[in-house]
Amino acid sequence: MIIRPAESGDAQGIADLVNPVIRDTTITFTTQERTVAGVARAIADTGAYFVACDGAVILGYACHFPFRSGPGYAHAREHSITLSPAARGRGLGRDLMRVLEDYARDQKIHVMMAGVSAENPAGVAFHAAIGYREVGRLPQVGRKFDRWIDLVLMQKILGMSP
Repeated sequence: MIIRPAESGDAQGIADLVNPVIRDTTITFTTQERTVAGVARAIADTGAYFVACDGAVILGYACHFPFRSGPGYAHAREHSITLSPAARGRGLGRDLMRVLEDYARDQKIHVMMAGVSAENPAGVAFHAAIGYREVGRLPQVGRKFDRWIDLVLMQKILGMSP
């Protein structure tokens, strides 16, 4: 298994990983599935996508994107990580996050944020295990499947100065 920067040809594999999560779970509050073209555009626009592959099979991806708009937030990023069910529990998530955080440090990113659904205790535990700490809970900010869902904000200070 290797972890490498994502390429536009990985867009189908990434969409195939994330769309069942969007469609079937409250891990994300997003309800609109990702298109292959949209994922390819995001890869090209940000450059901050990494994939974990076993041969040609994409087992997981991680990316980061602006936390909020405006120049005062230039050194903060939010991230997303998704693994295939078969890849979970093997340390792959830790490896992807290590690569993503190293890339962020190289970009002079100071803080990495995670917005985790409160209905995803495994996601909260994963982030805590890799050094993120809970910095806030936003009650009922998400809505999916006709119910309100809390958002857990978690943060890791990477320690980079501009």
